[in-house]
Amino acid sequence: MQRPDGLEALRYEHIAAITASVAGSGRLVRLAPYVLASTGEERRADLALITRHVIAAGMEVTSVSFADTGQPLPIRERSGWRAACQHAKQGFAHGIVAIARPAITTDPREYEAVLTDLFTHRLFLVFLPTEDDSGW
Repeated sequence: MQRPDGLEALRYEHIAAITASVAGSGRLVRLAPYVLASTGEERRADLALITRHVIAAGMEVTSVSFADTGQPLPIRERSGWRAACQHAKQGFAHGIVAIARPAITTDPREYEAVLTDLFTHRLFLVFLPTEDDSGW
């Protein structure tokens, strides 16, 4: 596994701190699933994949999932993303889970703004494990 630096290192620190705090209180970490998909079929498949990974990690998904379909807009303009953030900020989730970073944004400044907003509300963003990164 490559060592994360910069924003990724900070993202991992927030994941560790928040999950430890929640686990220390005897609760399960709850994640709001977010998908960026081209079609409804892709959306369903991605949500099923996310759910399997979250449950296998000993966490739970919220009863509501969030998605944006079609050509991706900038992250702040996506209604599904905004709804996922609002849901988590209202206390229904400890973080948001997506398949991979490109589902959020590939722009470094937008990504930093997303993380800063989540961290300010004591929330985190997590992606599914990859071959290079086996842990959350």
